[in-house]
Amino acid sequence: MKKILFVPVILVLLLIIVFIGYQRANNNTVQTQNGPISGKIEAGARAYLGIPFAAPPVGDLRWQPPQPAKPWTKARSCTEFGPACPQPEVRPNLGKTNEDCLYLNVWTPAKKENENLPVMVFIHGGAFLVGAGSEPIYNPVNIVKKGVVAVTINYRLGVFGFLAHPELSAESPNGVSGNYGLLDQIAALMWVKQNIAAFGGNPDNVTIFGESAGSLSVAALMISPLSQGLFHRAICESGAVHGQKYLFPNATGSMEQALATGQKAQRRLGAGSLKEMRAVPADELLKKINAYYGLIDKNLEFQLVYDGWALPTEWDLHDVPIIVGSNADEGAVFVDDAGKISAEEYQAWVKDNFGARAKDVFALFPAEKDEEVKQAFAKLLTVAIFAEPGRYLARSMEQKKSKAYLYQLTRVPLTKMGKEFGAYHGLDIGYVFGNLDKAEGYDEKDFKLSGRIMDYWVDFARTGDPNGTGRPNWPAYDSQTDQNIEFGDEVKVKSHLLQKAADLFDKINAHY
Repeated sequence: MKKILFVPVILVLLLIIVFIGYQRANNNTVQTQNGPISGKIEAGARAYLGIPFAAPPVGDLRWQPPQPAKPWTKARSCTEFGPACPQPEVRPNLGKTNEDCLYLNVWTPAKKENENLPVMVFIHGGAFLVGAGSEPIYNPVNIVKKGVVAVTINYRLGVFGFLAHPELSAESPNGVSGNYGLLDQIAALMWVKQNIAAFGGNPDNVTIFGESAGSLSVAALMISPLSQGLFHRAICESGAVHGQKYLFPNATGSMEQALATGQKAQRRLGAGSLKEMRAVPADELLKKINAYYGLIDKNLEFQLVYDGWALPTEWDLHDVPIIVGSNADEGAVFVDDAGKISAEEYQAWVKDNFGARAKDVFALFPAEKDEEVKQAFAKLLTVAIFAEPGRYLARSMEQKKSKAYLYQLTRVPLTKMGKEFGAYHGLDIGYVFGNLDKAEGYDEKDFKLSGRIMDYWVDFARTGDPNGTGRPNWPAYDSQTDQNIEFGDEVKVKSHLLQKAADLFDKINAHY
């Protein structure tokens, strides 16, 4: 009798186990430290979108370091992106925005936990003013297919993410303010360290990579003591920290300047105190502050601040391998965005920015006539903001055990943007993520180059060395040989990238 009863019990237990397994497979449930989440299947990978990594930074938490997200017990559906952070110019396909915006997204090819796959965390660009990790151009499924777990993140932007103010500094236990967006990035990396194993990722093999302001962020994380141990490789695409002063003239990183900007913002809001500033609705705050970057314009700008806590004034790079590089025509879109600039305005800008070195800068980037300004200014910005800071970062790694790898993207696609701006700022994004569209004018050369770049990036994430079989060897950077790899119509090794101009800016920045 006991035998007869025992068999059905076993069958029932087996059915329950199978049912639970089916449920987990069907809704892709993962247990995070905050609670269970369910995702969806996207292009053969499991995708978990809109995962909160911090508490909503609203009310009294506006202009505060990110706080832990509240835990939950019931499986949270993570099949849609969370809102983007408030921003003055909402890009197409961005979706809705909300001050409650501290969400991240995970894509994984892993079938089970603890597969120890390399992890790549992308930090979006947008002048620290616009953008989100949910933008279609950053969809990482093509990288994920190559065997990595990919993460994209949001972080607070503009006045919400980088406002410094004396009252904020006074209420901080560290006596500083600003850099809330950078602290959001660090909080996201802490979340990755604590949770990514549940998605099949290796928390001890995390690569951070970013473009433009995302690249500046990666460079900042390379020197922030708060990010120590949270990542193990870094990729900077078009941006290293010290170049920002030319693009953001009213946000050079000076704490004094940032505090003055914060007080100007308070006056624009007509607020008598920090409490009143926190009570201003997000859309009204954006409208009244009206922040934007400009080469010539004198706007309020909110950027990274050397506060001596999150960002030290004396740099000491983390000893991790790094890829760093730029595009051949980075400056073109910035000059175009600035509108028509006369030769007189250009010359005044050069004198204001370079003082005693202005004559040397004019010699390399001359413009005596209005029609000569666009090309000269674009070339100057390409070196000053991107190429020289990138080379300097690579050279700085010579003091470390880890290696650096320098690149330049020169390929000009037959797209509308390519025809107008060449190898423009932001061009690399499509190649890195493999999100090129034939309808836009990309051809087989572009798709082949994109595959090569993705392989370099993924192998670097896997091992700390971008090299692998079937593609040109990429030598580690050495200031004596001054080699870089060129991603052009061909992939090849070259030497002395923009050497004369980069050497000049080294002297201007008092690096050597």
